[in-house]
Amino acid sequence: MTKPVIGFIGLGLMGGNMVENLQNRGYQLNVMDLNKEAVATCVARGAKTVTTAKELAASSDIVMLCLTTSAVVEKLVYGDDGILAGIKEGSVLVDFGTSSPSSTRKIGADLAAKGAGMIDAPLGRTPAHAKDGLLNIMAAGDLETFNKVKPVLDEQGENVFHLGALGAGHTTKLINNFMGMTTVCAMSQAFAVADLAGVDRAQLFDIMSAGPSNSPFMKFCKNYAVDGVSDLGFSIANANKDLGYFLKMVEDLGTESKIAEGSSANLQAAFDAGLGNGNVPEIFDYFVKLAK
Repeated sequence: MTKPVIGFIGLGLMGGNMVENLQNRGYQLNVMDLNKEAVATCVARGAKTVTTAKELAASSDIVMLCLTTSAVVEKLVYGDDGILAGIKEGSVLVDFGTSSPSSTRKIGADLAAKGAGMIDAPLGRTPAHAKDGLLNIMAAGDLETFNKVKPVLDEQGENVFHLGALGAGHTTKLINNFMGMTTVCAMSQAFAVADLAGVDRAQLFDIMSAGPSNSPFMKFCKNYAVDGVSDLGFSIANANKDLGYFLKMVEDLGTESKIAEGSSANLQAAFDAGLGNGNVPEIFDYFVKLAK
């Protein structure tokens, strides 16, 4: 069976490695990104480049996005030379980014009016996993559309989950990131408070990691606060964005989350202090300065 042609927009660390994996597995790619070097790298491996999202959508069977925000996604979908203007009937748009579920459902409805489908499929794991096709993929959308793209998702992910109606993937990812980023904020501040109280940070980790609080996120925090190694590849800016989306989703559901509000306030303060490009455990530096 002929492999579908894939259009891919967003060639950052994650997206670039996802494209490399697909190319290694024999897929033809149309690619687009503001980073010309990233585009050139894909073209050198056989991808084709396009100048507009409309052109990319018109020449692809599956359009994949790995972008930073819902605002960027909507600009690419709804622009005069955007995806919606060029997408073919029967094609599918897959959004791998972490986006607002309400935005996702709106885009899906507008695509459906043109006879195209949509899957929201946010990702778990790292760019290294992307290169090897070993991501966790939290996909959602109607089952027929999901089954149409599942063979390709299976080449990109070790674990591919179908979570229900469109938007459920982004909802699940936001809940997941709320839990994870709140844990990082709490543990990073715990290390900072230990300093204030005269408790050795390494000893604090040894004690806490011997109990039920132990987690991979705790280890990432220890790696930075104790060892000075920043190895969680997720920025404070991205975490701040995701917590904002989570709070908006909570508001849309008619409830509230004081815990998320606290984590969001800390992430925003660290961002405002110029730490946005640092990995999330580096919020420890903000808490240390706060204590002085």
